[in-house]
Amino acid sequence: MKSKYVCQNCGFSSLRWSGKCPECGNWSTMSEEIISIDKRKSPSGSVKLNNGTYNLITDVSAEPEQRTKTQIDELDRVLGGGIVKGSVILIGGDPGIGKSTLMLQIADKVRDRKILYVSGEESAVQIKMRADRLKFHLNNFYILSETNLDIIQAVIEKEQPDIVVIDSIQTVSRPDLESAPGTVTQLRESTSLLMHISKKFGVSVFIVGHITKEGVIAGPKVLEHMVDVVLQFEGERTHSYRILRGIKNRFGSTNEIGIFEMSDGGLKEVKNPSEVFLSQRNYGASGCVISASIEGTRPLLIEVQALASATSFGIPQRTSMGYDYKKLSIIIAVLEKKLGLFLNKYDIFLNIAGGVKIDEPAIDLAVAMSIYSSFRDIPADSDTVALGEIGLSGEVRTISYIDKRISEASKLGFKKIILPKGNLKNINRKNSGIEIIGVERIKDAVDALF
Repeated sequence: MKSKYVCQNCGFSSLRWSGKCPECGNWSTMSEEIISIDKRKSPSGSVKLNNGTYNLITDVSAEPEQRTKTQIDELDRVLGGGIVKGSVILIGGDPGIGKSTLMLQIADKVRDRKILYVSGEESAVQIKMRADRLKFHLNNFYILSETNLDIIQAVIEKEQPDIVVIDSIQTVSRPDLESAPGTVTQLRESTSLLMHISKKFGVSVFIVGHITKEGVIAGPKVLEHMVDVVLQFEGERTHSYRILRGIKNRFGSTNEIGIFEMSDGGLKEVKNPSEVFLSQRNYGASGCVISASIEGTRPLLIEVQALASATSFGIPQRTSMGYDYKKLSIIIAVLEKKLGLFLNKYDIFLNIAGGVKIDEPAIDLAVAMSIYSSFRDIPADSDTVALGEIGLSGEVRTISYIDKRISEASKLGFKKIILPKGNLKNINRKNSGIEIIGVERIKDAVDALF
């Protein structure tokens, strides 16, 4: 028997204990784990090719995946068209955000499938009470309150379910390992066994994972590399809207998101998210500009809110919610250099209304215009949408999917749209019904919007 010390945050291993992990830099995360040594395995010797098979790629027949529609369009979109047979799906999110509710809702929709729900945190009575409260009709649904993975494997082999839900991976453990449940070794080996079961019996496995305070799925990144699909639930518990985002998907795009609203009857799909996110916007207020983002294949109109306030300290604050902080710093520097705004004595607060996180650069112009609007205390035109990426020299760069963004803005009644001049040659003006203004530099956008 030998022992090693493994970081419970990043998975780094060492033969000696240290207070600070050399890999990720976190303190007090190195935990001792026992290594079992099998003396029957020889470290040397050649490997004999017995049953190994290999083929030319031209000889391999590629058949479409067998998918199960969940009847939840927002979820099917993120999954790429449904649940693939024999896939392992890791879903993470903050406590109470709706992970278990979504799992029960899937069971309620696919009643023709045999589902095994493995819970290491709740009893069968608690799960039954939640299903009754949400008025779910679960017919071919089996509950197993167990944390021993050997027993879970035996039940799966006996019942042969179509879908297995593990809630959660931090609670189950393999008894042949001496590590405690939730440690890196247990998470890795438990997930590896579930992967083997899934591929062997053609069972679709949902693995529910906890989220750390940093907002990532607990355990090392190796878990995300092992599974087929990684989904993450985002949103605040105090808000009713939830966003299901694809982080990894071997069977579809990772750019799609699903938007839900938490209600007394479970998670309700939001069919028109643009209208929802703009339903509470304040007309005629300074610091508010509308922009259009593309999430997967769907355009999404969002409200960018900014507040520029004189700082009370020597160093001004820069706070961003839903938008990249480093990008915000770059845009502030461009505004100071190219428009002559003295923002070095102002606190800048930026927020993407509705709790959605936007990563694409197409909303840079709206961010810049909202800061300018708040700093000058001049309201922006409420019927105008601003689009474009901002370069370091203050130029407004072209963006993609411009027709989809224009169509969404026109559909919701906006009268004017400001976009990069380079996009003018690629748009279809016939069916837009909206005034289109092309700009080359950030100063041109200020003149057009204010």
